[in-house]
Amino acid sequence: MKYQVYQAHSDMMAGMRMLTQGAVKALSHPWLIDHPGIRKLTAAYEVFSSTEVTHTRPDFCISSVSVVKNGNACEVAVHEEAAHVAPFGTLLHFKKEGVTGQPRVLIVAPMSGHFATLLRETARTMLADHDVYITDWHNARDVPLAAGRFGLDEYAHYLITFLEIMGPGAHMVAICQPCVSALVATVIMAEDGHPAQPRSLTLMAGPIDTRVNPTKVNELAISKSIKWFEQKLISTVPLRHPGAMRRVYPGFLQLAAFMSMNLERHVDSFKGLYNHLVEGDLVKANTTRAFYAEYFAVQDLTAEFYLETIRHIFQEYALPLGKLEWYGRIVNPAAIRHTALLTIEGEHDDICAIGQTMAAQDLCSQIPSYMKLHYMQTGVGHYGVFSGRRWKQEVYPIVRDVIHVSQ
Repeated sequence: MKYQVYQAHSDMMAGMRMLTQGAVKALSHPWLIDHPGIRKLTAAYEVFSSTEVTHTRPDFCISSVSVVKNGNACEVAVHEEAAHVAPFGTLLHFKKEGVTGQPRVLIVAPMSGHFATLLRETARTMLADHDVYITDWHNARDVPLAAGRFGLDEYAHYLITFLEIMGPGAHMVAICQPCVSALVATVIMAEDGHPAQPRSLTLMAGPIDTRVNPTKVNELAISKSIKWFEQKLISTVPLRHPGAMRRVYPGFLQLAAFMSMNLERHVDSFKGLYNHLVEGDLVKANTTRAFYAEYFAVQDLTAEFYLETIRHIFQEYALPLGKLEWYGRIVNPAAIRHTALLTIEGEHDDICAIGQTMAAQDLCSQIPSYMKLHYMQTGVGHYGVFSGRRWKQEVYPIVRDVIHVSQ
C-alpha cells in the first residue's frame, strides 16, 4: 500500500502545483511583479513547485565538448547514441563528431534511487580525453514483469555484456555502489580469459568492505534484519505503470532517507532559493532549482537488487570474506592479473568512508604493484569525489593518467 498511498498524494500535489504555476504566470505581469508583496508570493509559489518529485530521467544536456586536435582546442558536437538497449538498462554512447582514437571508457552509474544523469559532470569532464559510454539504468517501475528479475548477478552480467559490445581494450570507471559489481564483472572476465576484460578498473567511493570505518549508512544496514527491510521498504508498482505489480524499493523512499541525513542543509537551500527569488538573483536561484530538479528525479530499484545489496554487501561482507557468488561461482579478486586498478576515496565521505574502497587493493593481490594506485582526495565528501571543482582539477587528472598509461 505504500506506493499506492504515495501515488495518490503525488496526484493531488500535481494538481496543486498546476494551480501555483498558473498563479505565478498571472502575477508575472510587469505592473505587478515589482510589488514587494507579489514578489514574495510568487517566490513562495516557485519554491513549492521546485519540491516536485519526478520519475523520468532528466536530459544529460551534453551537446558539445572542448577537445584538443592537432595541438589546438576546439569545440566538437556530441550526440547520444544507444549502443545497446536491454530491459533494465541502455549502454549509452556520447559520440563526438570527427574525434577518433581516444580510450573507450565505460562509466558505471549507481542504481541507488537516482538516474545516471547524476554523473552528468563526470561524463562531461571525461569526454575531453575519452570515448565515453555510460550505464543508463532504467526505472524499474517502467520495466514489465515479463522482463524477469534484476539482482546483483544480472547487474554484473549487464556490465560484461556492455564491455563485450564496446570491444577489447576498454576501461571501466565505477562510482559508488556499483564498485562491487564492477569488480565482480572484472573477476569473471579475468577468470574466463575474456578478450574484452577492462584494461583498467577505477573504483571511486564504493563499498568494497563496509567493515572498515562504518558510517551511519552502514550502521543502519546492520541494525535491522533483511526481513525488516523487505517488510518495511519493499512495495509493488501501481497498475497504472508499465512495471505494474513488480516488487521494488521505491525511489521516493531512498530520496526521503537521503534528505533526512542532511535535512537542515536542504531546508537552508530552499530558504536561500526563496530569498534569491525575492531579491531577483536568478543566477543563484536557477542553480538551486537545477540541482533539485536532478535530485528529485527518482528511480525505483528492483526488490531483489536492493535486498541482495543490503544482505551481501552491507550485512554479510560477502566480497571481502570470499563468500560472494556470481551465478554460483565464488568471486575471487585474486583472479585479476592484467587489469590496472585505481581506487579513489574522499576525506570527508560520510556515505563510503576512507578505507572501504581501498580494501580492493589487498583483495586484488595478483595485480602487479606497479599497476595499482590508491588516491585519497582531501577536503571533499562523497559527491566531491566525482563532481565539482576538485574532481575536475585534482581527481580527474589521476583517472585520466591511469587510463592513458594502461592503453
